[in-house]
Amino acid sequence: MSKYRFGADLAVAARLPKIDVLARDKVRIGVLAPLTGASAAWGRPGVEGCRIWADWLNEKGGLRIGNQRRLVEVVEFDDEYDPVRAVVGAKYLVLERDVKIMLMLGGDTVPAITNFLSRNKILATTLLPSDLSPDTPYLIAPCEVHPIYVATGVSWLAENRPGLRSVAICAQKDALGLPSLATYKAAFEAAGIKVVKEILYPASQHDMDGIVEAMMAENPDILCWDTAYEPHVHALTEAAFRKGYSGQLLSCTCDDYQGLVARTSQAFMEGFIFQFPDFDDPALDDPRINFSRPREFFKEFNLRFPGEWSAVSWEYYAILEMWRAAVERIQTVEPLAVLSAIKLGGYANNVFGEARWWGRDLFGIDHALVGSWPVVEIKGGKACIVQFRSVLDWWDAHGELLKKYMRAYGQMWDQRLEQQQARARSASTHNPRIRS
Repeated sequence: MSKYRFGADLAVAARLPKIDVLARDKVRIGVLAPLTGASAAWGRPGVEGCRIWADWLNEKGGLRIGNQRRLVEVVEFDDEYDPVRAVVGAKYLVLERDVKIMLMLGGDTVPAITNFLSRNKILATTLLPSDLSPDTPYLIAPCEVHPIYVATGVSWLAENRPGLRSVAICAQKDALGLPSLATYKAAFEAAGIKVVKEILYPASQHDMDGIVEAMMAENPDILCWDTAYEPHVHALTEAAFRKGYSGQLLSCTCDDYQGLVARTSQAFMEGFIFQFPDFDDPALDDPRINFSRPREFFKEFNLRFPGEWSAVSWEYYAILEMWRAAVERIQTVEPLAVLSAIKLGGYANNVFGEARWWGRDLFGIDHALVGSWPVVEIKGGKACIVQFRSVLDWWDAHGELLKKYMRAYGQMWDQRLEQQQARARSASTHNPRIRS
């Protein structure tokens, strides 16, 4: 007569390989970003990067949560960088598709959906820390720290090309351009570079030749395009080429710089400084870089989406990798638990190395992951990282100067909050049926 040995069965079971069960329900990732229009170059390539992330993760079985494997699905909504469409998109992604995280470009669309995201406790990310405030407790900027990092390009120029003493700058008058303008002006003042011309233009501006002509009239050593949309960067740069400009060019981004080289010349684009590298750059082989297989990702992206590589192609991917790591560490996809796990300890690695959750002095909340950022120079027709520079070191030296300019352009968090509340009161006055 045999005896059933419960303990022995447990011992045997412990030695058997664990079998992951593929869960029926997918985990949905939401992307609310401009996929068409002037700012599409900062939305569409980000979605394309998400697709690579999802495909690579699903090929390995998906998210590992306990003994389950859950596939992921990326659900996107084109907000066209329009606040009204952003409201529609946010409700669709959250209420109809039950996304567990929502990735956004940020900017002018964020104030319209802040209350909705907060009421529903949705973990959301932005590429613009200038969107942050104490009123956005579930919104984080875990990857890009626009516009603070643009100061690194200016400080690099000041140290490496000290003969550059004057600059003309133009900026689009919106939530992308204004905080960037404030940061550039603080950085120029800190570097002892005089601003001899400043032009603010509407995002729909088409007379880029006129803008460049007015900037060049002051004979500046530097022409700075601020954080212009890709079509504007191209139009401004080509106008400068046609008008025979031979000085330094500086911009936050320079997406499809190869196209600009082809339409101007390699010599004209030589030395152009901006902030976003190609991911086949040898500098990304540094062990401090926190992005797995950058060359493989760059190759895969350009194979699937030729001509689409932009400043954001890798950013949503990097955010999702941070999110995945947190989910698998705490074994849940619930937004608030994941948010706590991501921010645990106050420090983490961003793509370019060690970073700190920071921002209270500038944004009213420590929800921006800030560390170092690359300075990129076009050399021989190719973008090359020339140095990684600490954003926080610059802030420690010049923070008060930056706050002065942010306040001058109405971009401090308390000013933005007051502006949003004033708009809400005005809307309620004109339409009593509106509810916040």
